[in-house]
Amino acid sequence: MSTAQKVLVGVVIVVCLVVGGVLGFLLGGGNGYKVVETDSKGVSGNKYDPASYKDKYPLQYASYMEASKYPEGRDKPGDFGGDKLFDHVNGGKQTELVTLFGPNPFSVYYADDRGHVYALDDLFDSGRTKGPNPYDPPKTFSQRGACVTCKTPYLEQIFDDNKFGSDDWGFAKVPFDEMRDSYFDDQMKEHGSINCATCHDPETHELRIINKALKFAFEKGIPGYKDGEPIDWEKATKQEMRTYVCAQCHVEYYFEPDTFRVVFPWDNGLEFDKQYEHYKTEPNGFKQDFKNGTSGAAILKAQHPDFEAWTTGVHGKAGVACADCHMPYVTKNGEKYSTHDVTSPLRTVENSCMQCHNDQTKEWLIDSVTSIQANFWVQQHEAELAVSKAHQTIKAAKDAGASDEALAEALELVREAQWYWDFVAAENGMGFHNPDQGMKATGQSIVKANEAILSAYKAAGKSL
Repeated sequence: MSTAQKVLVGVVIVVCLVVGGVLGFLLGGGNGYKVVETDSKGVSGNKYDPASYKDKYPLQYASYMEASKYPEGRDKPGDFGGDKLFDHVNGGKQTELVTLFGPNPFSVYYADDRGHVYALDDLFDSGRTKGPNPYDPPKTFSQRGACVTCKTPYLEQIFDDNKFGSDDWGFAKVPFDEMRDSYFDDQMKEHGSINCATCHDPETHELRIINKALKFAFEKGIPGYKDGEPIDWEKATKQEMRTYVCAQCHVEYYFEPDTFRVVFPWDNGLEFDKQYEHYKTEPNGFKQDFKNGTSGAAILKAQHPDFEAWTTGVHGKAGVACADCHMPYVTKNGEKYSTHDVTSPLRTVENSCMQCHNDQTKEWLIDSVTSIQANFWVQQHEAELAVSKAHQTIKAAKDAGASDEALAEALELVREAQWYWDFVAAENGMGFHNPDQGMKATGQSIVKANEAILSAYKAAGKSL
């Protein structure tokens, strides 16, 4: 081999090594780590049992099971929120909830969640689904099967079975106790909480949507989101799907009267005031979740509008996905994977926050989050107090002889005030998902509550 040939061979080898290294870096997700890719071979065993995925995805499975090590829940990483099994009603932290939510079951039990691995257990054991109804003893609260919609991957099977009628939503109107006891056997109760198959197709392992309520909302389109055009989730990018799978459940919804079908109130948009305007049209005949036991106002109970808050906040607008923060990429044994220990980003600041905010320290980022949440908590609690006082003032006006007709304005105002407060109070970010919205909603809640109080005084025609 000539000198020229040797040089050429050397150049080719160097080029191959460089190109191979670059491709290895890019395909490995950077930092020289290997990304654990999904395959299309399916899983062995019950596709709704997370253990069926253990051998193929041991790191994801182990991280998913992390929460199971803490049956009482973990101490929260910050000052607010978290996944400790703490009941805000009976724990003395928010005593006004009894006035705001009575006689709704939330006035009896309102606990933080312990995480996805406990979702079904927490539903079955909730004080809202078992135990006596103190407002109507010795009865229990009359919950419906619709409650399981966001708690289990078996939802797919429940839709397909049509066990409770020809309508695929037939299960929704079945009494909750019957749904729990007749459909969920011991094995399903053991492993049927939110898990792999809730978000991943068991055959292809690609991200998917199984909740028909979200599919229906996407088919209609959402004003102010994606130009209001219908959304074909099957054509969504992976980054979009890393949020859409969460939007199956972390949203506001209502139960359609009579059928108890789950519906997302997005016809006017995702913001709290636009959803309230939509509710005023009484969609599908839905008027209220319950009548307040103190004032008699027709109350709307907000659920957990995390998707709405995130979408309209700075991170959502910047294209950050839910999973980027709550399921960040981590490394172990040289492999890079998305952790399935879905929890507060304050536990994984380096992986969740500093991938973008790499010009700040971990301590600065934590302080920024907790400061926002602390400020939000102060105003949220002030709104809570104001709305509670409004309910009590309306009751005092009634006791003084004011008619329901004279109190119509006050009743509408307190309903609106409570919705504004509850929309952000029920949201899991404790104000951080959308700080501007959190402060705006609680501020308007306080204003509306005070207007309700003045209106009630006016209706009574005298000092109360």
